[in-house]
Amino acid sequence: MMEQAVEELTPIVGTRPACAALGVAPATLYRRRRPPVPREPKPRTQPARALTPQEREAVHDVLTSERFIDRSPAQVWATLLDEGRYLCSERTMYRVLDERAEVRERRDQLRHPTYTKPELLAEQPNQLWSWDITKLLGPAKWTYFYLYVILDVFSRYVVGWTVQHRESARVAEQLIAQAMAQHQIAPGQLTVHADRGSAMTSKPVAFLLADLGVTKTHSRPYTSTDNPFSEAHFKTMKYCPEFPDRFGSIVHSRTFCRPFFDWYNHEHRHSGIGLMTPAAVHFGLATAIREERARLLAAAYNAHPERFVRGVPQPPALPTAVWINQPSTQEVAH
Repeated sequence: MMEQAVEELTPIVGTRPACAALGVAPATLYRRRRPPVPREPKPRTQPARALTPQEREAVHDVLTSERFIDRSPAQVWATLLDEGRYLCSERTMYRVLDERAEVRERRDQLRHPTYTKPELLAEQPNQLWSWDITKLLGPAKWTYFYLYVILDVFSRYVVGWTVQHRESARVAEQLIAQAMAQHQIAPGQLTVHADRGSAMTSKPVAFLLADLGVTKTHSRPYTSTDNPFSEAHFKTMKYCPEFPDRFGSIVHSRTFCRPFFDWYNHEHRHSGIGLMTPAAVHFGLATAIREERARLLAAAYNAHPERFVRGVPQPPALPTAVWINQPSTQEVAH
């Protein structure tokens, strides 16, 4: 609009006074009057010093050869020069690679494997065991004892434990073998789950489980939720009021653990298994205990029904299935 007003005023006062009066830059007006004519780009001539297509292909073949595929152009250039060969400059090598979109990290790179999320189900005792190792602080700084614990996921019953001076695959192998013998595990019956510590992924443990017909699974790296039951058990132990800040000796640690595991298996009412003790669920006593609880609650209701606004109270339900990473309904549908 302003340029149109300038064009109408120009015959009267001239171009520049009209631009000054209306605040329009003269250069803008002149550019609109005479738009620049697009010029055809001149074809770039090949410099006389440039490599021929055959020479560029030879350079590319050298850079992608088995010998130099993981070397940088600088290293290739220097190596060839030391061998008495000169193909082109280092910069030209980069240009040859860039033409083919091959300028990247050429060294061998560590490819982390894709770890599958473990999805494990236990519907009865001795179907899924979880085991782990935790450190117990020793008498001095940087001294530790190592507590190995094998836990039945369905019942939360500790089927085996030991305290040792170090983390050892041989100790783990012996502990697992002893626990399986005590609980009479048949081939094909059990899955043993653990994280990816050195003892857990060791060959002796893998060979033992394979010989006994046991399936082994592992957590994903740095994913503590893939082994939640062992982690929760260690938390229960370390938050126990009697748990010491440090253990004076390995005998001291074993003296503490022995009554603790007896209490945990036979007295601790676990919220995840209907407030039953792990031993009651593991050895098939939980159903009778729950029926007795229901009878007592019914008697209490009959004596004073006005005290139970929601009707006859029921004891907590018993576990029927315990998952590690239960798949969602969407995943099951797919």
